[in-house]
Amino acid sequence: MFARLVLPFIISVAVVMAAACAGGASPAPASKTDLQIEVWPQGTDKGGSQSWTLRCDPAGGTLPNADAACRALDALKDPFAPVPKDAMCTQIYGGPAVARVTGTFRDQRIDTTFRRTDGCQVDRWEKHRFLFPVDVSHWQG
Repeated sequence: MFARLVLPFIISVAVVMAAACAGGASPAPASKTDLQIEVWPQGTDKGGSQSWTLRCDPAGGTLPNADAACRALDALKDPFAPVPKDAMCTQIYGGPAVARVTGTFRDQRIDTTFRRTDGCQVDRWEKHRFLFPVDVSHWQG
């Protein structure tokens, strides 16, 4: 009789503990993205700057279309890597605009500057255009 009462209890406890262990694992926390973006459309020596913030997971901040910006950043392999020093770039000047992005991306500290001083830098800028909601096509030289 003891075995008939105890054995189902032991099996029930084992099932509950197994379920708790399997379901009790919490998902890994989302990596932190919290950026400050500042753009000088006419360059740092002329005119003023415009600033925005961007947070992801959940998307927020003052940058327009924050959700789309977070998705676009996630799609880029290493979005804040500089242009390689040995890159061969066209010498096509894209204007004086400068952007600086600081903060945290995927739990890593970010402090990078974007310029439009040659073809490689213009290409880098354009890949991140969603972070810089300003018109830089009307610069005055």
